[in-house]
Amino acid sequence: MEVNWDPVLIQIGPLAIRWYGFFMAVSMAAGLYVLVRDGTRRGYDEDFLYNVSALMIVGGIVGARLVYVLTNPADYFAPGRYGEIIRVDHGGLSLHGALLGGALAGWWYVRRRLPDAPWAHFQRLLDLAVPGVAIGYMLVRIGNIFNGEVLGNPTTALPFPRHPVQLYASAAGLGLLLVHNRLARRRPPAGYLFWSFLYYYQWWRVAVEETVRDAPIAIPVYANPAYGIELLTVTQVTTWPLLILAWWMRRRALEDGLAPAVPAAAADTAEAVGDEAAGPEAGGKASVPAGGPPTLEDAPEGTGGRRAPEEDAGPGVAEGHPSDRPGDEPARPR
Repeated sequence: MEVNWDPVLIQIGPLAIRWYGFFMAVSMAAGLYVLVRDGTRRGYDEDFLYNVSALMIVGGIVGARLVYVLTNPADYFAPGRYGEIIRVDHGGLSLHGALLGGALAGWWYVRRRLPDAPWAHFQRLLDLAVPGVAIGYMLVRIGNIFNGEVLGNPTTALPFPRHPVQLYASAAGLGLLLVHNRLARRRPPAGYLFWSFLYYYQWWRVAVEETVRDAPIAIPVYANPAYGIELLTVTQVTTWPLLILAWWMRRRALEDGLAPAVPAAAADTAEAVGDEAAGPEAGGKASVPAGGPPTLEDAPEGTGGRRAPEEDAGPGVAEGHPSDRPGDEPARPR
């Protein structure tokens, strides 16, 4: 979609606030609000959540820009273009780079502050970050319209000259957010929400967005210029390992059965720095039936992907959500 819109929202002397940066800031604020709100309900301290969120945001921006620049070297490593490398407000961010950079920063901080059960806490934080990532994908794609980037393939048989890929992607971001909210109501094990988001996002990119997006072709398999379809782009070729990883980690989240909230038994013994009780219960691992790992499909709604009789099997799993038990909120890791 190409339109002649002014990319600058407000100009104050030499300072220009662009629509792209505005949408990015709004998505960060919304994601931070949701993460802190839901994180405190799951037993975490606000200071811990604000600190880890700040690191994940910085890591996400650095990772997003770094991956985008490295995958588009001709646009930046040329005379007169080096200054554009740091101009994030001009657009050019990679969602995969944002996820990688944010996850690495979050993992480093979690291991430093919660060393006894870092994997369980890390998976919970990834789940908490999903709404912000979905909102960011939805809004930043609108910012791409103002910047005149992320264009679709030209068409002649459709009522528009180019595929409005930015609008397609923005609608997909909304759809991913709605899917996340529906899955979250079932309270699945920690990590399942994030890896499900990544799994569905990868399918969207491979099957739809890259098919009609003006992107570099890696292997010319099929092209239909009239309808603006081309296969296979570089992303369609290289995204399969990440898609398989997301599928595998999604299955592993169900098998591990980590409690989506900080278990009361572990939180009650937490140190001031957030250390939880030693042993497998500190991670809040739920019991798995002898017949194999449960699935969300065959578990009653609200059981978090585990069959109801198994939820109270061990002391390491909090009985219900901490915010659902008035007057019984566990001490929160800091």
